[in-house]
Amino acid sequence: MNLTIKFIVAISAIIFLSYGFLLFQTSSLQDELVMGQARQQARILYKQIILTRQWVSDHQGLFLVKTEGVSENPYLHESVIRADDGTVFVKRNPAMVTRELSEYATRSGFCWFRITSLQPVNPANKPDELERDALLQFEQGVREIDAVTDTPDGRVHRYVAPLTVQESCLSCHAEHGYAVGDIRGALSISVPLSWADSVIRKNNITIFKYALFSVIAVALALTFLFNKLVGRRIARLSNAMDTYPEENYAVIDDKHLVNDEIGRLIGNFGDLCERLDKTQKDLDTSMQQAFYNEKMAALGQLTAGIAHEINNPLGGLLNCVKTLQEEPDNVEIRARYVPLLEKGLKRIEHIMRQLLNFGRNAPLTYSKVDIDEIIRECFELFEYRLKTISVNLDLNLKERYCIDVEALRQVIVNTCLNSLQAMPDGGSLSVTTQRSYTRIIITVKDSGTGIDPAIIDKIFDPFYTTKEVGEGTGLGLAVTYSLVKQMKGYIEVDSEPGQGAEFTISLPASQDCIIPTGQNEPVNTREQ
Repeated sequence: MNLTIKFIVAISAIIFLSYGFLLFQTSSLQDELVMGQARQQARILYKQIILTRQWVSDHQGLFLVKTEGVSENPYLHESVIRADDGTVFVKRNPAMVTRELSEYATRSGFCWFRITSLQPVNPANKPDELERDALLQFEQGVREIDAVTDTPDGRVHRYVAPLTVQESCLSCHAEHGYAVGDIRGALSISVPLSWADSVIRKNNITIFKYALFSVIAVALALTFLFNKLVGRRIARLSNAMDTYPEENYAVIDDKHLVNDEIGRLIGNFGDLCERLDKTQKDLDTSMQQAFYNEKMAALGQLTAGIAHEINNPLGGLLNCVKTLQEEPDNVEIRARYVPLLEKGLKRIEHIMRQLLNFGRNAPLTYSKVDIDEIIRECFELFEYRLKTISVNLDLNLKERYCIDVEALRQVIVNTCLNSLQAMPDGGSLSVTTQRSYTRIIITVKDSGTGIDPAIIDKIFDPFYTTKEVGEGTGLGLAVTYSLVKQMKGYIEVDSEPGQGAEFTISLPASQDCIIPTGQNEPVNTREQ
């Protein structure tokens, strides 16, 4: 998931949560207002009904002309009277007035109400569960009960309040044992809330639509602004980072945005790349110089012994020349000394060629060569140091492989010199070559003093040395490690104090030399 989507999802979630909280609070507030309004409406209706009942009771009931639909009340004494003209009048007491008013209210959908009692005269006034609980609580001093119940037609607000016996009530109910002030019944009022629930639902849907519209609008706006101000600019910067340093790292930014945070970041990235380029150039120069210095240091260690190797044939050559000068006409002496002169000069030429090859400073260039022969040449360079060393060359590479000759020479010389320095009093040195699947394995093993386990992880670090001042630079194994790594290989060491050390060099066994475009394959002088 990219940053744009995460940002939009986060903002959308915040908006949804905000609207969800608003929806919850608004719905709760509307519900509280509706309940309060229904409760107040029920209270007002209760008072109006009480006043109506009081008026009817104070006037000893109402008498209606008996017509169709106007029935007699079987629970009243003298419920019917006749006028002199024969008109029949039916009596209505407060209970019947209340019931008939409720029927009118029910038909209008406004509300409905009824009289109820624990000891009803009319069985139709028998209380339901809520009314029964309310009547019992009224006996404990509770003045009103209200609740919300669910019906198939929606929620209904139920309000139940007590009916207190008045003096005027005794005309009908004295025989039932009523006394003034008694609570012998209750008025149960039901107010439907479906209309309010419909309004609340409509408001909630409106809020949800606004929330959805807001999320879509904000998402579109954020997508546009984020892509323009952040996304595309970060993508450019990321692409420049991915291609650095192979390609140009310059990032083209909008001119009017260069001074914001991302603009400054892009500018700082360019400055950082410039500093890295400069640092890398300085580092490359330093590394090349360090490699060359180490090669010269190794060459210096070889020079003293090689000078002896050269001085010996030079002394013989000078004696031959002196003898030839003293007896220029002696054919026998000429025939014997001229071949000696030629042999000595070729010996000196061979030694100098080896020194020149080892001292050359050139980048890695692969050519197909005999690796075993290169190793033999390297041992000829420090042959003078092998007077007290038993050397065993177990070279088993039968084919030619692609390798950088100069790098291999330096690796072998540095590794072997390190082993020779570990055997100041003599010992044995063995070099083994073999092919293992797709790798060339070169093993250099000595019987020297070995390496302390505490420092074995540091021996390939630049400038780390255990030798005395003037005896080593601390770059030999570091340069060896770097050259082996450049040739896609690795070098490992295994050693125990007093048991010598074994260096294992693994290189790719490639016979397909990759020649850079525009260059010719280097010529191996030993093949000519």
